Amino acid sequence: MWKRTIIRRLAIALLGIFSIFGVPLLFHLSALPAAANAQLDAVLVLGGSIRREVYVAQLARDWQTSNRTIPILISGGSDPPCTVKVFHLFDAPKENVWLEKCATSTFDNFYFSVPIIKQWQARKIKLITSETHLPRAAWLAKVLFAAQGIWVEVDLAKEIGIPANQESTLKTILDVTRSLLWAVVSQLYTPKCDRLQALSTVNMERWQERGFDCEPQSDLPW
Repeated sequence: MWKRTIIRRLAIALLGIFSIFGVPLLFHLSALPAAANAQLDAVLVLGGSIRREVYVAQLARDWQTSNRTIPILISGGSDPPCTVKVFHLFDAPKENVWLEKCATSTFDNFYFSVPIIKQWQARKIKLITSETHLPRAAWLAKVLFAAQGIWVEVDLAKEIGIPANQESTLKTILDVTRSLLWAVVSQLYTPKCDRLQALSTVNMERWQERGFDCEPQSDLPW
């Protein structure tokens, strides 16, 4: 008799856990086919190489000429004044570009950026990184954004030199594993970044007083 009681309670507990975590996750996953056919809503640029910021600045400039406005989030990228200089160099609009400075790793890029992009109500995003950052970055993006019903298309920036990201099989396995776990937990918990800044608000005079260096391998006329 007591065994049946334990089994019944376990079944009720599992049903409760599924209702809390599984139902929202299934709902978001079911939205992916429609999201895949939607228009591009946002761009996420992963830090590690300023060439990725160069690439998105060129895209932003081209979109401006066609009267398209797409919000851009740069996660863990270069120092803010360097990003400002890149956008100025390519005559790209700085409005609607945001810098997320909480991330210190690839997993953090998505940990902090997914809630921001979800708040923008995006359904389909473009992820900009480098070939040397694959396949880890692409897998993490697809897992963590899919868990929120957001479709991801990956776009690669051409590199000069070697980006900061160093890949390994072990790192990929560990990050993908914790991403699968976080995809479930994120249905209830939303982390917040307290270091989010609009690119248009970067105080260049203050940065010039402090001093800053931009990546020398960027091959840009600083």
